[in-house]
Amino acid sequence: MTAAAARLDATFQALADPTRRAIVARLARGDASVAELAEPFEMSQPAISKHLKVLERAGLITVSQDAQRRPRRLDAQRLEEANHWIAQCQATFEASFARLDALLARMQAAPATAKGTRRSSRKRGTSKH
Repeated sequence: MTAAAARLDATFQALADPTRRAIVARLARGDASVAELAEPFEMSQPAISKHLKVLERAGLITVSQDAQRRPRRLDAQRLEEANHWIAQCQATFEASFARLDALLARMQAAPATAKGTRRSSRKRGTSKH
């Protein structure tokens, strides 16, 4: 596994939990302390700290030192890597869907033309017999 693949796996694993996604969303608005991050959740600070450790290991957040505070900060680089991977997948899927749409359009047009030709020749009474 490449380093990029390992980082992507860690990012998606960290974001798989709704509490961690909420923490990331909160940090997108600005730095916050553990107490500030724990506030909207009905869980202890140690439980929030465990979530923060997962996010830190995944490289999604960093810890800074501000006097007595140790605020957490979102590191958007990992999110950008995940977004880039998703965009590549989306482009591939869209290209596949475009080819499928074109194929379906050709398939739908071909039988309609053939049926229309047969019907018109039968209606006029022009058979080859």
